[in-house]
Amino acid sequence: MRLDRRSLLLAAAAAGTATAATAVPAAAEPRTGAPVVIGHRGAAGWRPEHTAASYTYAVQTGADWIEPDLVPTKDHVLVVRHENEISQTTDVARHPEFGDRRTTKTVDGRPVTGWFTEDFTLAELKTLRAVERLPQVRNRNTVFDGRGEVMTFQEVVDLARRLSRTYGRTVAVFPETKHPTYFRSIGLPLEPKLAASIRRNRLGRRECVVQSFEPTSLTRMTGLGVPLWQALGTTGGPYDLPSTTYRDMMTPAGLAEIAAYADWIGPDKSSLVGTTLVADAHAAGLRIGPYTFRAENQFLPEDFRRGTGPNDFGDAFAEYALYYRMGVDAVVTDFPDLAVIARRG
Repeated sequence: MRLDRRSLLLAAAAAGTATAATAVPAAAEPRTGAPVVIGHRGAAGWRPEHTAASYTYAVQTGADWIEPDLVPTKDHVLVVRHENEISQTTDVARHPEFGDRRTTKTVDGRPVTGWFTEDFTLAELKTLRAVERLPQVRNRNTVFDGRGEVMTFQEVVDLARRLSRTYGRTVAVFPETKHPTYFRSIGLPLEPKLAASIRRNRLGRRECVVQSFEPTSLTRMTGLGVPLWQALGTTGGPYDLPSTTYRDMMTPAGLAEIAAYADWIGPDKSSLVGTTLVADAHAAGLRIGPYTFRAENQFLPEDFRRGTGPNDFGDAFAEYALYYRMGVDAVVTDFPDLAVIARRG
């Protein structure tokens, strides 16, 4: 497996969004040096994801970073949604004025049917309201349905800074570029807009970490003075490098290639069990932050499940303790409050 860093950096230079980095910036972290607790889409276990309420609750309960997933609008504004298809996270289906925009598209090689952010202006998206994405799993969160709007990335940055002032600590934003190859193909590239926002807001290495599953998206973001995070799946490989597999990327040779352009790797938490991935990442000079930690039984290893229902809470504290003992540098979690409590020991 070869990521061919030279080709990737040439592509980034051609894109004109940034220049090649000459040094790896130190990553944002708690002042204690303890593992970073990252609020996955805010506190998605307690509030509908990617809402101001979700991000605020994450920080109130101790999250160090908050994660906005980035997708564009028709008028090329970066907004935060788990996917560009928004039928599961907004009330768009209840808006008859947008009924004719339901369609089927091919995104990263897969057909997807629904409503897509790139077919709406920001003003139109602002008329929608957020809903709980997993109502069968997190029925308690549906009480908040309809109370939050679709946020822009700028609004998340502004919120993070307000919360930083309120709580007297730096809260970093952890944006992920979603489907970047697809969005470049339709003339709505994510990277130039994100790079411009980082510069405009003067986000430093303690305030922003950029993540993506696609290496070519990350190399377009070098030279901005913020750390980069290579996310890794469990099967297949990054869409932009069809001859590369995630398994290859997690070998010592693959990790060395990632370290040429990124500061972190973010694998699925299952990839650490029974492997040397933590030690191998550290040996390559990378930090490691597994995803996604959740409290419900169905998301926990069998030994940590409690009760009889898949949505009952299990022993999430035991799972966090296990990964903290492994030496991870961060955890990405729907329940940042639980991760913070577990971090205290």
